[in-house]
Amino acid sequence: MSRKVKLRIWRGDAKEGKLEDVSVEANEGEVVLDVIHRVQGTQMPDLAVRWNCKAGKCGSCSMEINGKPRLACMTRMNTFAEDETITVTPLRAFPVIRDLVTDVSYNYRKAMEIPSFAAPEDLKPGEYRMAQVDVERSQEFRKCIECFLCQDTCHVIRDHEENKKSFAGPRFFIRIAELDMHPLDRLRNRKQKAQEEHGLGMCNITKCCTEVCPEHIKITDNAIIPMKERVVDVKYDPIRWLGSKIRKREGIV
Repeated sequence: MSRKVKLRIWRGDAKEGKLEDVSVEANEGEVVLDVIHRVQGTQMPDLAVRWNCKAGKCGSCSMEINGKPRLACMTRMNTFAEDETITVTPLRAFPVIRDLVTDVSYNYRKAMEIPSFAAPEDLKPGEYRMAQVDVERSQEFRKCIECFLCQDTCHVIRDHEENKKSFAGPRFFIRIAELDMHPLDRLRNRKQKAQEEHGLGMCNITKCCTEVCPEHIKITDNAIIPMKERVVDVKYDPIRWLGSKIRKREGIV
């Protein structure tokens, strides 16, 4: 069973663009990406759209659907009213390349600024051992598919271009949190660096990032807030503050 649906798709590039209306068939069980592909195949052959797995695991088809950051391959057509016009636009927080494709390289630059896992010097690969409870603590954060919907909806990035230089964003706060929780990681100042170098203090925990995460990662409650609390402990507890100064002076991280 099929029905006609109305789409309003943003067309353009970094210089200019506009919303264009189109009517297209939608079949039972289809998702927004299916319908966009039908538009691409029948009416707009030059429509640019990024996608890959069509299974909600690659994060490629991130876009804004009726103003909300979503994965097009996981947004079912039957969630919209039959007479509703579905507006599809590119991620607003990042520069448009063409049509629905944006330049998300900002996120990869931020990823390169975070030091990788620092392995214990006295252990070889394959000799690492950790308790199951420690594995489970950070397992949630490894579910991230890097769709960057959390980055797009974060108002610190979305509404303030000037913040991108000093703010890593929620995707990378969960990366730092994961490494900070790792019992074998040798770098012990990750949370302080999150505050001092990656803009953790700029987050005011509105939880908008958690709301759009397709993997249902509790970004705010399980990563950002606990890190903020630990930073405050170190910064304002006089004994811990003194200890951190001594370790820093002696070159212990």
